[in-house]
Amino acid sequence: MANSIKIRSQRHDGYTEVKLLITHPMENGRNRDATGQLIPAHFIEQLLVKLNDQLILTTNMAGSISKNPFFTFRLIANSGDRLSAEWTDNRQGKDSAEHLLD
Repeated sequence: MANSIKIRSQRHDGYTEVKLLITHPMENGRNRDATGQLIPAHFIEQLLVKLNDQLILTTNMAGSISKNPFFTFRLIANSGDRLSAEWTDNRQGKDSAEHLLD
């Protein structure tokens, strides 16, 4: 799933607010399609966020997270710092993105 992560940042007084959107189906394996067949599970298992190559956030997820998950968080960082995010899913799918902070 290339280019599935969108990252935006905005500086405020004393902190930077980061918004991260991941395009992913996040199927839990319990839903059925139009013919009544179960839709196989397909969800992000782990999200890692790094600031200048230092791990600052790890999230372990499961099928109960909604489709196209959205995260927002605040951090203390400098303008021009490099933020990176990468996820892996239960089907060994992966994607990553980098963003220079405002």
